[in-house]
Amino acid sequence: MFGRKKKGKLHSHIDTLIGIKTNVTGDISFSGGLRIDGHVRGNITATEDEQSILVLSDEGSVEGEVKVANVIINGTVTGHIHAKEYLELQTKAKVFGDVHYGSMEIHLGASVEGKMIHKDKAQPEKMVTLLPATPD
Repeated sequence: MFGRKKKGKLHSHIDTLIGIKTNVTGDISFSGGLRIDGHVRGNITATEDEQSILVLSDEGSVEGEVKVANVIINGTVTGHIHAKEYLELQTKAKVFGDVHYGSMEIHLGASVEGKMIHKDKAQPEKMVTLLPATPD
C-alpha cells in the first residue's frame, strides 16, 4: 500500500507457543514462528531464515537479546533487539535496550529506552591496523 513493497511474506503461522503461565530460563533458538505469552529470561535467536518471526504478546516479557528477522512486540523486552527485516512495536510495547531494524512500524503508546539504529545506517566496526615495531 502507498508504494511500499514487502520483500517477502512473513511466516504465516506460529510453530511454537510459550504459554502465559510459563517461565523459561535459558536461551531459545528456533526457526519459523514463535509466540511468547509467558516470560523468558535468556536470549532468543532465530536461524538465518528471513521469514522467521517472533510475536511477543502484551502479557509476555523477555529479559535478553533478541535476534530474529521479523519481530512483533506488544509486551516488554529488556535487552537489545536485532530485527534484520521488520519490527513492529504495538501499543503496549516497552523496550529497554537498543533496537536495530530493517523497517519499523510504531504504534501510539509504544516506548523505547535506547538507541534506534537502522540497519543501513549502522556504521561498520572500525578497523585498526597494527604496524610492527621498528628498532630506534
